[in-house]
Amino acid sequence: MRMRAIIAAALATLSISLFAQKPAWQPAPGHLTLPIWPQGLPGAAPGAVANAPAEVDTTSAKDNLIAGKPLIRLGNVSNPTITLYSPKNGNTGAAVVVFPGGGYQILAIDLEGTEVCDWLNSAGITCVLLKYRVPDTGPYPKSPAALEDAQRAVGMVRQHADEWGIDPNRIGVLGFSAGAHLAAALSTHYDKRLYDSVDAADQLSCRPDFAVIVYPGYLANAEKGMAPNPDIQPTAQTPPTFIVQAEDDPVHVENATTYFLQLKNAKVPAELHVYAEGGHGYGLRRTALPVTSWPQTVETWLRTIKMLPAK
Repeated sequence: MRMRAIIAAALATLSISLFAQKPAWQPAPGHLTLPIWPQGLPGAAPGAVANAPAEVDTTSAKDNLIAGKPLIRLGNVSNPTITLYSPKNGNTGAAVVVFPGGGYQILAIDLEGTEVCDWLNSAGITCVLLKYRVPDTGPYPKSPAALEDAQRAVGMVRQHADEWGIDPNRIGVLGFSAGAHLAAALSTHYDKRLYDSVDAADQLSCRPDFAVIVYPGYLANAEKGMAPNPDIQPTAQTPPTFIVQAEDDPVHVENATTYFLQLKNAKVPAELHVYAEGGHGYGLRRTALPVTSWPQTVETWLRTIKMLPAK
């Protein structure tokens, strides 16, 4: 009996140990994942700290459901990666680098990440999911870390374009909330890397060929009458942009309308969709609200700007 108790205790300890070592999130099998910053370089990611805490799913039983389903709120990301999701059929050659949102504190890695890749693949678009560093890694210039990861990610996608079946002139970005701000920041801060060059990927342009901005934050200053963010300044070279937000978004719909007017004044082709209802953080999970039909509208827009072939 004593031996059985010892064995049972050992198995329980092993089980707890294995559970503790289980990653908070990892891609489904069969998807290539690459580190953004090559391991072994001094400090790896710029400004990296030693002994960073392990990644953790911060979601609790008290957190809200989206379309009746939970989501993963991934925190403590210190080793950023890109994960490749290639379409199984009908590859169009277009690609999108996806930036999940989460207030630069966590990443809604499934709601605004893997589920988005599933949709993009269904439209024949290669999806590259960026797991960028959090927390406190933006908005730029408060911290450059997330923008550094985004710049590096787009350069890496262009570096691997031939290998991954991607047209290097049809690589866009799509972001949600803080990730939408990150997409706008990259659209206006692509001319100079914020970090020292690592390899050949950093010699390639990190300018997106188009941008999709979904319920953005940090683009209008509520404390200054919704004035434009002075650190986001579109020019005529800013890529064509699609923006969608709900009027009742607690993050303020003026983030979308203010940025749209900036783009218009810079003569950047832009399309703005504002819906009466929808709130914030719905991803692309369908509900009865019309705002959740935005993915189909994006597909139409991508054909309009010739990033996807006409039907």
